Amino acid sequence: MISGTTTVFGIFGQPVAHSLSPAMHNAAFAALGVNAVYVAFPVTDLGQAVAGLRGLGIAGVSVTIPFKEAIIPLLDEVAEEARTIGAVNTVVNRGGRLWGTNTDWQGALAALQDQVDLAGQKVLVLGAGGAGRAIVYALRLAGGRVWVTDAEAGRAQTLAQEFGVTAVPWVEAPQLAAAILINATPVGMAPQDQAIPYPPELLTQVQVVMDIVYKPLQTRLLREAAARGCRTIDGLEMLIYQGVRQFELFTGRSAPVTIMRQAARSAMPLSENGSSQTA
Repeated sequence: MISGTTTVFGIFGQPVAHSLSPAMHNAAFAALGVNAVYVAFPVTDLGQAVAGLRGLGIAGVSVTIPFKEAIIPLLDEVAEEARTIGAVNTVVNRGGRLWGTNTDWQGALAALQDQVDLAGQKVLVLGAGGAGRAIVYALRLAGGRVWVTDAEAGRAQTLAQEFGVTAVPWVEAPQLAAAILINATPVGMAPQDQAIPYPPELLTQVQVVMDIVYKPLQTRLLREAAARGCRTIDGLEMLIYQGVRQFELFTGRSAPVTIMRQAARSAMPLSENGSSQTA
């Protein structure tokens, strides 16, 4: 039961009503008996929202689109990895001082390492935006051999120079014969869910395919990959694992990963997860 001693956490975004994070975190609080609540904050003025964290004593927030970059100069301290990636997705209120970090890269790394040893693997990342930057950061730390491409060639070149990886033109990328393919673009997201960012006939040369899109959960890319014998990782896994790390930063306790995964998947609409919400 929420009381005067309940600790408040939340998520800053716009729009944010669709977020699965409240379901994940509140299920974890309940499972561990933590007197806390996690709510969605639809932010219209980021500066005022950040001031509200201090003024109201909100213990921490997740940060999502479109504020991951804009929030950086409003914080008191930012972790090195977040500055390198160029985005903050987690803010912890330390007695009125706001510390920001990035757990997206940790979410991507955990989701991938569940399926494959990344060291020495040839990885092609489609997309050099915020998600792509976090994923490339993670891959480099894990010892992957990384190629990145983007429909905006300059963005891929910039990322490649900053992270010490190789940029490749979008039209040439499918010829790389990478062992691991990661889609970090919105291609395939509903309502354009029949779109695919990679030629299906070339998926036979790929061993593992990860798609960060989770609406729909089984994108056309993942369906085509599975049909050709690839191991697949859906977009919820990165979301779940970044939330797991956030929970640990918020509470100082080990996260109940299975419970958070079940809560996130149960919160997906039937039309998007393709299975029972109680599965």
